Amino acid sequence: MDEIYNTIPHREPFLFIDSIQEIRETGATTKRLIRPNEPHFQGHYPENPIMPGVLLCEAVFQTAAIFLVKKLQKEGTKTNELTPVLSRIKEVKFKHIIKPGDTITINAQLIETIGQFHFIKGTIRKENKLVLSLECTLALINENKPLSNVIP
Repeated sequence: MDEIYNTIPHREPFLFIDSIQEIRETGATTKRLIRPNEPHFQGHYPENPIMPGVLLCEAVFQTAAIFLVKKLQKEGTKTNELTPVLSRIKEVKFKHIIKPGDTITINAQLIETIGQFHFIKGTIRKENKLVLSLECTLALINENKPLSNVIP
């Protein structure tokens, strides 16, 4: 967990990555065990708990943020003042339900970078079956330097 804590600012209860499996030249893979005592299950169908889709999407965004920070660090950029922000989500498709006790594998793949915007394709798999796919755009912003007014 220390590697994750040293890479992105997310913390419990809003951290949806347990381990970094791989950082590649163009992407990253992480894992997460869905625990039965997670707070959202108290209200998201208590009698039949299902992992909320929006939180599955967040796991992809966090994996993408880990990849982007690691990529910038490798290039020599100081990243301690950067905050990952989501600027676009599209083409989200849900194929299977995730329940407490499931282990998911999250993948984020960089498609292209335009300025400070990074276009990502992401997937989540459970037991090698596709659970979710999406496209998103993230930026790593510095509070002292405003985000560009134009989002491609």
